[in-house]
Parts: sequence; C-alpha cells; structure tokens
Amino acid sequence: MPAPSAPATAGEVLALIREGRATTRGDVGRVTGLSRTAVTARLSALLRAGLLVETVVEPSGGGRPPARLTFNSDFGVVLAVPLGRSRTQAAVCALDGEVLAATAFDHADGASPAEMMPRILGALEELLASIDVPPERVRGIGVSLPGTVDTERGMSLSSPIMPGWDGVPLAPFFDAYGEAPVRVDNDATVLALSEADGHRRRFDDFVALKASTGISVGIFGGGRLLRGALGAAGEIGHTRTPAAAGRTCRCGGTGCLEAVAGGWALVQDTVAADRPVAHVRELVARAIEGDAAARRQLRESGRRVGEVLSGVVNLLNPGAVVVGGDMAAGYDFFVAGLRETLYAEATALATRDLEILPSTHGQEAGVVGCAQLALSEVLRPERVDRYLARAGS
Repeated sequence: MPAPSAPATAGEVLALIREGRATTRGDVGRVTGLSRTAVTARLSALLRAGLLVETVVEPSGGGRPPARLTFNSDFGVVLAVPLGRSRTQAAVCALDGEVLAATAFDHADGASPAEMMPRILGALEELLASIDVPPERVRGIGVSLPGTVDTERGMSLSSPIMPGWDGVPLAPFFDAYGEAPVRVDNDATVLALSEADGHRRRFDDFVALKASTGISVGIFGGGRLLRGALGAAGEIGHTRTPAAAGRTCRCGGTGCLEAVAGGWALVQDTVAADRPVAHVRELVARAIEGDAAARRQLRESGRRVGEVLSGVVNLLNPGAVVVGGDMAAGYDFFVAGLRETLYAEATALATRDLEILPSTHGQEAGVVGCAQLALSEVLRPERVDRYLARAGS
C-alpha cells in the first residue's frame, strides 16, 4: 500500500478487494484511511466500469444489510500461450485465472515465428468463438518461451531450442486485440507464476523446476519473483557438470547439465540404444507403463539435476522445490533420483525443512502461469487507473 501521504487510488482499492483484504465499503475506509467521500468516488468509478460488483447480503439477525464488494471476473478475458519446441498450448481464461477454453497442438521442431504465429492466432480465434467472446473483450495476453527472455521488449534473447525466435518482438502479432498488453516471459518463470493459487500460498521462498526438453528454474524469494539482471536467472541447464564432461550441448558448449539430463539428451540416448522415441513425453509414457530402462533414465536424470540443484538450494534456501514439465509426469521416478543427490550434496540446514512437491496444475501449469503473467499487467493498479481515466473522459 502507498504511504499515508499518497491516498490509495481506485486501482489500489481494486487490488485490496481482489486480495480479500477489503470486502465492504467500511473495510476500504479502514484499510486505506480514505474518507467516506473518497471511498465512494473510487468505488463508483470501479462499479461504473464494471470491474466491481456490489451485492447486498441479507443479514441473519435483522438490521441493515451489508453490501459485499467482489471483483467482476467476467469483465473480460486474457489469452494464454505457452509456446514450446514441439508442442504449443493456447487458452482463453477469465480474469480470476479460470481456464474457459483451451487447445494444444504439436508442430515441427524449429518452426519460425512466421510459421507458428498465424497458427496460434487462428487457434485463439477459434477458442474465443467457441465460448462466444468477442476480440474486444480480450484484456491482455501472456506468452511463454523456453530460454532467456527480454521481458521489456517481449522477445526471446537466447534460446538454443528455438533460435529463430531470438530478437523477434511478439506484441505486433497480437495487434488485432487493440491495446491489450502482451507480456512474454521464460517458461520456468511462468511455471513459478502458476503457483499463485497453489504452493505460493504456503511458501514465500521456493524454486519451480521445469524438467522437460530443457532444464531451468523459476525463483520466488521473499514473495517476489526473481529474474536476474538480464532475465537469465534460473538457467541451470547450462551449468557445467562433471557428469557431462565432453558431451556437446544444444547451446554449442560442452559439459552442460542438459547434455546428460535434459529431455532432448534422454531421447538421443534412447535412440542410440535402438529404442526409438520422438520426444521425452514418449519416454515418460513408457516409464509409466513399466519400461524398466525408461524408468532408469528418468531416475538418472533426476540424480544429475539434483547435483546441480543442490547449489541452488544452498544459495537460496527455498522452502520447497516444485517440479513441473514433461518429466514431472514420471514424478516418482524422476524425483527418486533428485532426492538422492539433492539431499546428499546440499547442506543439512538448507534441506532440513525442504519439501519437494509436484506442480499444482500439472500439464496445465503453462496455461495457468501465462494467464497469471497477463493478469499481473492487466490488473496492475496503475493500468487500472489509466483505464478508468480514459473511461471517465
């Protein structure tokens, strides 16, 4: 909240109501210190714009009925697009994060933005039509990409998986949605954001491990998302490890963790052993079906990741490691190996209360996280205030 010298704006009042810190006009006055007139002015603007709903609740014991304030999640929708190397999801979500319609499709590795974006836009158009939502009700768009992302300019900076995307701003592709803001971020960061209604309720400090084609982590420290100076925080897949000595990584270097533990490396090893698979998802499916060799590979991948992740745990002392991504579908096998080396190589104090947990939303984590990414911008108090100013004029 702002300092006492800066009265709460309508956007900040909306945030209080969304967070459940204020549910009545009286609550708003008590929490913000605003006068009754000021409270009325701010709430009137939010109610007129359709961002709030005020409902009279019949009292059980007589007396004046209180009016309850709630955020109107039907005010519009956000679009969510977790974009991957060979599989992409698209979804329409309500302003409370609920997924209203979703789809997914496989595509060729290395497909360029010129090839992919029209397909994504077509999928979003079909989804909106399927639930009878016109494009003008889209309030924001969240997109995730593998690798390091320039969040200010909304584009990939460095992705060995999708090199054709580096330096390509994505916002212009969504011009059909008018002024709806477009936010772009790293897929591991989005995995961490997906825990807004999950593990973040318990932990202010946690690491979200994305174990898929690549290996990376999203980080919450002290309740705040940590991206690093260049947005490259969490790219542990390209940490050098003795287990990968001499092995060439997709990034062009040698000895990276991904070269022995990433899903793409497991696929290469499986093919070399004359057990062809097209994607790590197929390898995970075999492990779930009882394939002993596939189970060993997932466990060994977990061991190698645990060796590197132990340094992250020592440095950050998180309360939890949340595991998501394609390999998380084989959670028991992967995490058995992860626990083995992580607890052995991190300090006893850093791991004393550490919990290792599956992601809350499983295979939908990317969609949920991209929705949260969009909502963090759409419902930012300053943006709400600008919207109200335009609506009022």
